Amino acid sequence: MGMPMEFNTMIVTKGKEVRIDENTFELSKDGYRVYPIDIPIEVRKTMSGEVTGQAVVQKLELTNIKTIVTYQLINLNSTN
Repeated sequence: MGMPMEFNTMIVTKGKEVRIDENTFELSKDGYRVYPIDIPIEVRKTMSGEVTGQAVVQKLELTNIKTIVTYQLINLNSTN
């Protein structure tokens, strides 16, 4: 039996990220998703929106058909 999983090369927040520390955020997404760890990737509010910055994923947690991504923002392109 298979398990649906997505491989993502950017973080799309849709404004649902939660600040944990000064530059560290946590984002919960439905489904199982895999992101590259320790490699800078783009952060966007929407899939087709402008790049708002770059982040490095520090931790992935896959549980109960949810993915929790903890990432550190390393470059901010916009304050909005």
